[in-house]
Amino acid sequence: MFAAIMPKTLRYTLISLKEMLLSGSPIVLITIALVAFTWWWLKPNPPTQVVLATGPEQSAYDTFGQRYAEALRRHGITVELVRTEGSADNLDRLREGTVELGFVQGGTADMGYDDEDGIVSLGSLFVEPLWLFYREDAARRVNRKDATLRNLAELKGWRVNVGTPGSGVPRLFNRLLEVNRIEPDQITLSRLEQTPATVAFLDGQLDALVFASAPESLMVQMLLQTPGVKLLDFAQAEAYSRRFGYLTPVTMPQGVVDLARNVPPRNVRLVASTTSLLARSDTHPAILQLFAQTAMEVHSGAGWFNRAREYPNLEHSEFPAASEAERAYKGGLPFLQRYLPFWAASIVERMWLALGLIIALALPLSRIVPPLYTFRIRSRVFRWYAELREVEHRLESGGATPDELLEQLDGMEAKVEKVVVPLSYTDELYALRNNIHLVRKKILRNKDATAAAAPAA
Repeated sequence: MFAAIMPKTLRYTLISLKEMLLSGSPIVLITIALVAFTWWWLKPNPPTQVVLATGPEQSAYDTFGQRYAEALRRHGITVELVRTEGSADNLDRLREGTVELGFVQGGTADMGYDDEDGIVSLGSLFVEPLWLFYREDAARRVNRKDATLRNLAELKGWRVNVGTPGSGVPRLFNRLLEVNRIEPDQITLSRLEQTPATVAFLDGQLDALVFASAPESLMVQMLLQTPGVKLLDFAQAEAYSRRFGYLTPVTMPQGVVDLARNVPPRNVRLVASTTSLLARSDTHPAILQLFAQTAMEVHSGAGWFNRAREYPNLEHSEFPAASEAERAYKGGLPFLQRYLPFWAASIVERMWLALGLIIALALPLSRIVPPLYTFRIRSRVFRWYAELREVEHRLESGGATPDELLEQLDGMEAKVEKVVVPLSYTDELYALRNNIHLVRKKILRNKDATAAAAPAA
């Protein structure tokens, strides 16, 4: 018995579910459309490739770029590194839109455009001193006693390489020469790239090298330990910082390069600018957040000119700070990223608020589902009452013979017997079948009365 009843019960249940799904389909379609629109608008899924402008080969920018690429590769993001001439070149590429992110030295923006609405900052990463390395034999011509260069004013007549125009150093160094009252014809400036310039410098073809770089640069490490090469001690570093707001006086402590050999032998005063990681404002927010988190990994350690966790920060930014960087530096790693992959956490983080609004909109609309469900079920039964009324009308008007009406009624009843409704609505189905039976009795009475009246006539 149970086996015979079970299929019918399951059938009625499936019918109810089917009708419920069909009744709720408009709400489902509206919700899907809203989710699709939200996905298109928010773009929660970050791109898998991004372009980062670094700097010359073997520079600190190049080294840091490789560390960023390695860190983001773990999250499925490919970072295309573009080697450039330096800060000024990176800033130009950001303005043109050929790269999404780039390292830019402080003060570079002051030399360019005023409108920077399309660029945001992910924070200051490290200080980048202005290094002026000179040959002792060249300094001996100025100071025979100890072959030491005292200040920039003593560079008159020297052969100095200031790097490529794209690095931003030539313009900065020209400003420093101006305040030291050195005319352009009093010094021979060359604009070679860093590697060939270093070769020429070590070969004696140049008297001095000027470039801006982080101490992590291999070139800086090598020159600091090369015999016959000295680093200019900017005794007027404080004065330079007062004249130029983007320069900061820093001190390289004695022995910080090599404690065993005591390199440098004494504290060296330098002027430095702060290097920032800039990005285009239309870069995907998830990418900005991931780069900010990577900046905390790469630059939070102690260095020659800073203590641990002093960088990155947003204190000296020349551009508007990205909100993603502010959240990363203040809140640390987001909660969802501790348990989910980066791409999944990014989608949930950007979609949860929108999904909440969609649910809040869908809940009131869902109230029409029960009435619609009831209407769909009852319409299966009630639509036959129109045909039943037509049969009665034809009977009363004499528009058809009783036999024709009985044949029509039999066909309708056969179809009604195949109608299936949930168990809770079977009373209405049986009421319809009972009404059909009543109309049949009425037709039969009319037929009998007509048959009885015929002999009398």
